[in-house]
Amino acid sequence: MANFILSAPMASIGVPTEIKADELRVALTPDGVKDLVRQGLEVRIQSGAGAGAGINDETFALAGAKIVTREEAWAAHLIVKVKEPQEEEFDLLRKDMILFTYLHLAAYPKVSEALIKAKTTAVGYETVQMENGSLPLLAPMSEIAGRLAAQIGAHLLERPHGGSGVLIGGCTGVRPARVLVLGAGTVGWNAARLAAAMDAEVMLLDRSPERLRNLEADRRGRLVSVVSSRGLLERLVPTADLLIGAVLTPGGRAPTLIDEGLVKQMKKNSVIVDVAIDQGGCVATSVETTHTKPTVNIHGVQHYAVGNMPGAVPFTSTEALVSVTLPYILVIAGRGLEEAITEKPELLSGLNTIQGAVCHPGVAKALGIPPRHPMACLR
Repeated sequence: MANFILSAPMASIGVPTEIKADELRVALTPDGVKDLVRQGLEVRIQSGAGAGAGINDETFALAGAKIVTREEAWAAHLIVKVKEPQEEEFDLLRKDMILFTYLHLAAYPKVSEALIKAKTTAVGYETVQMENGSLPLLAPMSEIAGRLAAQIGAHLLERPHGGSGVLIGGCTGVRPARVLVLGAGTVGWNAARLAAAMDAEVMLLDRSPERLRNLEADRRGRLVSVVSSRGLLERLVPTADLLIGAVLTPGGRAPTLIDEGLVKQMKKNSVIVDVAIDQGGCVATSVETTHTKPTVNIHGVQHYAVGNMPGAVPFTSTEALVSVTLPYILVIAGRGLEEAITEKPELLSGLNTIQGAVCHPGVAKALGIPPRHPMACLR
């Protein structure tokens, strides 16, 4: 017999304040609250949850939400967040709740352990996957992170910020920066496009010729797409002023494409922006940083590896995130998780943990845990 929390509609939805370092996004907007309340659902917003995104408690209350304490928000049946639970929130995890948020469990094994121990049902935004392979709940944040990567990289190349003093677009008679983008997914493509729009010399690398071919029609400026190989990386990485890591393995750890030896060969005061850090990073020397202390210098190379990059623009990021998550929140809360999966089968791949079991193969592989099939977990 299916577990009650999986089969029953949710009576209440809780939105806690995000406590990850420098995380200012919130998981619902007032318009989203209105849609949920119209469906007869109780929405509990922790006091101050929207402040970082410019949404005050009064605005949420006018939309129909109840403004509550942290404990009252976490006591709801469906918990909707932006980022994975932090250690100080682990004791709030329960068996009789569903957690819907970005999890990135391959990069955060302690979170996995806490979810397993609490037997919490956790659905990860980043592993909800359509039949065509697209990731609808990751896409808007990937788009934002990609654009930020180029913008931040250009900023970090400036000498006062520790860079080599190269203007990303150069100027008349002076070469522009060479930007190397690893991965032509949503992050990589947006990073490459913006860097090219700033007149940088951009090389976009991916292992899929088909993916590069599909992007070719939209190529602009000094942007060249190249099929990646180890030998090519060894030749190109030492020439880069800015390297942007944008590779993704849904649910699993990002592959390490740039080893420490290659980092040592890079130009002094060049810049690495490792967007893949929330999946473990694709550069061997990357360590997760924060918006407050965003960079570390390793082997003379500036490393930027903030795990919640879109949190730097919380207004834009919150609006973009809720625009894609709200339909799923409505169906999970209104019908229960089992019926929601029937209506939106892509949610099945979003299941990361249920009742103490890991049920996403990529997550299980990264954690070294035997997986259970998601359908078996639901029964």
